[in-house]
Amino acid sequence: MVKKEKSSKKPQKNSAKYNLIDDLHEKILKISQVNSKGEVVIKKADLKKAIEDVFTNASKEAVKGNKVRFPILGILTMKDIPARKAGKQKNPFTGEMVEVPARPASRKPKWSFPKSLKEFFADKKNWK
Repeated sequence: MVKKEKSSKKPQKNSAKYNLIDDLHEKILKISQVNSKGEVVIKKADLKKAIEDVFTNASKEAVKGNKVRFPILGILTMKDIPARKAGKQKNPFTGEMVEVPARPASRKPKWSFPKSLKEFFADKKNWK
């Protein structure tokens, strides 16, 4: 009789994080060409397509639930929105009771700005 061995190993998640810079670097290396003068040349249309592809890949990673970091700009993640029952709630501005419709559970994108960018925009010297 043949015994089946049970594997105690759990399936491991792909631990490789998405890196926006690495993805963009690879795409730029693929589209770049060297001319006769030894200068690196990249066509604008190819660069535009590469950037769009990188942002599309980053969005797909965020939809999967991973945090995607955009250098200097911020972090893109998915946020789970819980379901809400219909009912009445108080309007905080008028104090009047209003009818609130039911809302199903959903997932929405969430963008977080870094502290340095928030401080830059808050500084009135930069408002010109």
